[in-house]
Amino acid sequence: MDRLIGAADSALRTLFAKPHAVRPCPVLPGEETRLGEQDARRAAALMRVNHVGEVCAQALYTAQALATRDPALRRHYEQAADEETDHLAWTAERLQELGDRPSLLNPLWYAGAFAVGLVAGRLGDRVSLGFVVETERQVEAHLESHMQRLPSGDHASRAIVAQMKDDEAEHAARALQAGAAELPAPAKALMRAAAKVMTTTAHYI
Repeated sequence: MDRLIGAADSALRTLFAKPHAVRPCPVLPGEETRLGEQDARRAAALMRVNHVGEVCAQALYTAQALATRDPALRRHYEQAADEETDHLAWTAERLQELGDRPSLLNPLWYAGAFAVGLVAGRLGDRVSLGFVVETERQVEAHLESHMQRLPSGDHASRAIVAQMKDDEAEHAARALQAGAAELPAPAKALMRAAAKVMTTTAHYI
């Protein structure tokens, strides 16, 4: 019961409370961001997608922590979720600076990601960790594409995305060290397709 209450609390905090980062927001010293209206809109759309990704990360890790029976692995997921909270806070703050809003569908994204994380957790710890590895690899590639698409003068957003990319790679490496199983190719393809739907929709809504 305590774990269920904790999962519900995490959902409410992710969706309705202002996230607080432990680490300071990444910056590029000496680089000031000045964007025109068109570039600001483009940057905001990309950062909204990244914010949705962090909402989903909170849901996934919370569900996986709830599903596992291994206390050490539960702490692993909880630590990863705490670290992802920094990303959630940074992207939310950057959206506000750009004069834009998070996705209106965040509750839907959270619910879907939580369900996926719960299923992955029920398939066993090695599969659940494998899901983390593949998710983080796809997110890392997605963030790399955003580094190419963000306006060249948007130093603030680019610094955030670069740090997020490094952190996601670290999360994948930790999951591998913890004993992750390699997912089959059809599962990876399905994950990419689902992510495409989410990122395309969140770009606008």
